[in-house]
Amino acid sequence: MPQHTPTQTAPATPPPSTSLTVFLETFGCQMNVLDSQLVQGQLRGLGYRFIDDWKQADVVLYNTCSVRERAEQKVWSRVGEVGVHKKTHPHVLLGVIGCMAERDGDNTVRKYPQVDLLCGPGELDKLPMLIDNAVRTSLEDRGGIHAAKIALQGDTHRRSATLAAAEDKLEMLDLSRSFSPDDHNGSAYVRITRGCNKFCTYCVVPKTRGAEVHRPPTHLIDECKRLVDSGVKEITLLGQTVNHYHYDNTQAVELNGHLQPQIGTIIGPNRGTGGPSPTFGTDVTSFASLLKKICDEVPDLLRLRFVTSFPRDFGDDILQVMADEPRICRYLHLPVQSGSDRMLKMMNRGYTVAQYMDLVDRVRAFMPDAELATDIICGFPTETEEDHLATADLLRRGRFKNSFIFKYSPRPGTSAYDRLKDDVTDTDKKRRNNELLAVQNEVSAQVHQAYVGKTISVFVESISARERKAIASASGARGVELGWEKSSEPGGSVGELVTQLVGRTGGDIIVIFDGDPALIGQIIDIKIRTASPLTLFGELIHSTATTS
Repeated sequence: MPQHTPTQTAPATPPPSTSLTVFLETFGCQMNVLDSQLVQGQLRGLGYRFIDDWKQADVVLYNTCSVRERAEQKVWSRVGEVGVHKKTHPHVLLGVIGCMAERDGDNTVRKYPQVDLLCGPGELDKLPMLIDNAVRTSLEDRGGIHAAKIALQGDTHRRSATLAAAEDKLEMLDLSRSFSPDDHNGSAYVRITRGCNKFCTYCVVPKTRGAEVHRPPTHLIDECKRLVDSGVKEITLLGQTVNHYHYDNTQAVELNGHLQPQIGTIIGPNRGTGGPSPTFGTDVTSFASLLKKICDEVPDLLRLRFVTSFPRDFGDDILQVMADEPRICRYLHLPVQSGSDRMLKMMNRGYTVAQYMDLVDRVRAFMPDAELATDIICGFPTETEEDHLATADLLRRGRFKNSFIFKYSPRPGTSAYDRLKDDVTDTDKKRRNNELLAVQNEVSAQVHQAYVGKTISVFVESISARERKAIASASGARGVELGWEKSSEPGGSVGELVTQLVGRTGGDIIVIFDGDPALIGQIIDIKIRTASPLTLFGELIHSTATTS
């Protein structure tokens, strides 16, 4: 795909008096959630206001994901609805940003001329300029490929590390993020890497997000400090393959007063049986050393977690830091994708089932209390019943707290789409998916049952989905107090309001309990009473909230 850069026809910063309203909906992974948060902070700083009703917005943005077909179908449905809306509201700007914009490129506007702008994930720093240019375009000149404002990164895998360092402007988006306490409920994401170098045959991420780029450790530590100073108690480090993070301090390049990210090295398989992880020299900050630096230099951070880890080259050095530092959550997301060596080779995953299970065993040797999760693709081309049964066996052996199990769907832009026939019937895909879900439910129920009767530390995230639906259905008749009742818990203060809340353990298990919504953003103790395959249910142990 050719690289596109927008022609600047107006100043990048809109006048403060613009006060345009923006609706932004996010699809897909945690990376996209963080991208949306950064975009919101950037646009708010320029005078834009965000609202929850897209029909009342001046600018409608969809931050998209290309990993699964279902997410794309939802986006196209939304784009169609806005297209109809624009017939009577022609001033509305419609933007498609993120991975779908990058993957589909110009074809998006050819198919959907109601789209006014496209912005790939590697060009989000240009979004204010794109919106401003579109706003200043007359209504008569809007519509179609020639009028759309487009910023796509194209193929970045051939860039040298030096060139990439000099050209990487997306770092400024991270550096300019908002640190207001109003922007979070006590938890936040920090991106440590962008892109991916793994080229799994089913995955479009290297095409849509480009090559691995690793952010300077000083920027990451400063970002964590500023988040904690604004009230954050739990930080999640994000990357496609976080354990491959490395930053060569001797090769650091400074541009406009800021250190620049570095292109990641394409790492070959670690043939050892453990650690260390890929090591590049004493002057390189590895992922293990980054974890330790954050813990040492941000002492007021109560919880540190990270996703996602690539199963290959996950060394004992990382596990040792996790075991030594109680503030690092005992949780690892380790996508395996299949329990068949033949399938793993076809997927270009770079490891065998035996190597994967060696990692699982090492994790539990270092941290017996650790919880694991994984990803599974069922129905990949040529998958047999024997391959399927091998995956079911791996789920039983892995003892994962949960698994994200999906039917394979061909994604344009991947090598599997171009080279492998999608020859597993949809009937077989559905059956295998259901069978794997049934196995995982059995395992999850056993894992969760072990918590019954225990008191565990929980980070309170939000009001439960059930409670939010009840509040919304009341049409504001009783406001946010709908569903609350006076506390009857032992030790509960007189007049304290309680409702159903959702929290998460250090091992990433969801916990539901009744409590005061003022606890959101705090770490508290919950005694677990019952469990299901998906959730723990407990009761609040009073006077245990962690506030510092």
